[in-house]
Amino acid sequence: MRIVVTGAAGMLGTALLSGPWAGVDWTGVDIRPLTVDADFVQADVRDTDAMARAFQHADVVIHSAAALPSNRSAEIRSVDVDGTASVVAAAKRAGVGRLVHISSTAVYGLPRHCPTPEDYPCEPVDAYSGAKLEAERIVLRARAEGLCAPILRPKTFLGPERLGLFAMLFEWADEGRNFPLLGGGDVRTQMLDVDDLCVAVRLVCERPETVVNDTFNIGAARFGTLREDFQAVLDAAGHGRRIVTVPVGPAVAILRGLAALRLSPVYARLVHKLRRDSYVSIDKAVDRLGFVPRVSNIEALLKTYAWWRGTAADRRRPAGTTHRDPWRQGALRLAKALF
Repeated sequence: MRIVVTGAAGMLGTALLSGPWAGVDWTGVDIRPLTVDADFVQADVRDTDAMARAFQHADVVIHSAAALPSNRSAEIRSVDVDGTASVVAAAKRAGVGRLVHISSTAVYGLPRHCPTPEDYPCEPVDAYSGAKLEAERIVLRARAEGLCAPILRPKTFLGPERLGLFAMLFEWADEGRNFPLLGGGDVRTQMLDVDDLCVAVRLVCERPETVVNDTFNIGAARFGTLREDFQAVLDAAGHGRRIVTVPVGPAVAILRGLAALRLSPVYARLVHKLRRDSYVSIDKAVDRLGFVPRVSNIEALLKTYAWWRGTAADRRRPAGTTHRDPWRQGALRLAKALF
């Protein structure tokens, strides 16, 4: 099988290209160089001609390139919406048989029903969730025109190379600090191990079109509250520190203000997610695809933390805005003195 992965230098792309998947001829596409050994095309997903050339002879394209919520609205739309339109057009031009689109459960917005099924109304609440939904609609139009186009909606996924906001938790834990959570973190929040996500991607690449040509939530089967998950990291750090309850009202007002001034990486939708349950139904993926997630939230967090502690070069990596970069803590770095 010949598979091309967009966003191949990202966390998911790196996991796919370096994973134990025999019989695949991989090509990675990204604007940044790869850190794994695979054929590489350096190009922007918004360049349709370059994508069409990269997709020649591909059996499957896995479209995982995306801008993240911390980016500016115009960049999110350009990469996530225009980039997806470009990839779809290029896949059609190159005669690709299957396009696997990596979306996000962010398309639901802030659902009040948990576990959230795939047919729950999508109500975007910010630029990122709106762009992810619009990108899905582009893929759905291509599906209606005959392209086999599975859509995966993963929860926040963890594993080696995952930094982002989690780097803040890891850093504070390693320094022997308590960690603050809105309302104490007593909300159930589902995450996902990147290796389990790779299994789901493999299933929709290999299973028959009649089975996979649909939309699937992907998440952990075993998860608890944020307090339980984050406390496990503090316990692993070995300093005896605890989760600290932060009053919701004042904290939300401060975080919203800092986010508006771009002085904090905690974007508005994340503030809301930290205050309510957030988990989806994975029944369709289990029943239709045979997807069986093996790793719990806590296991995924501890695996990621162990990787972080053992990889000094990555701990010193400059701040950025991708999953593989620690995000700039901004004004929150000053708050460490209080904990």
